[in-house]
Amino acid sequence: MTVQDLIPSGSLRHMLLPPTFGLHATQAAEFTVLSVEVWTTGIVINIQVASANGKSLPEIAVEDHQGTEYSLHGSATVGSRNLQVFTPTVPPGTRSLTIRSTDGGRLVVTFAVPPLRKADALAPQEDLPKAG
Repeated sequence: MTVQDLIPSGSLRHMLLPPTFGLHATQAAEFTVLSVEVWTTGIVINIQVASANGKSLPEIAVEDHQGTEYSLHGSATVGSRNLQVFTPTVPPGTRSLTIRSTDGGRLVVTFAVPPLRKADALAPQEDLPKAG
């Protein structure tokens, strides 16, 4: 899958930056969460992966305070960057997103989510392209 195939076709709602340095290291991977993009059709997690020691790509999970179930839609790597796309998008009323490492469930970083504007909430929910 290429990066162009992975980027959501909807509109970008928010770009969330970590309030703290999102560096995380496990036995399997060493990575930093650089940003989270909230699109009308999903969430894109932008990750910097440490290239040393031949470690694998990070396995992460996305959570919010409402208990929304986010599923990994696809992933693409460009150099030392890894983009992971999760669906669905952030539902209205969501105040925070938490990224956890699935290797032990440890917290990586939490983001505050600005409230949706009415225009954003009314935007059409385009379908994401199918992962190939």
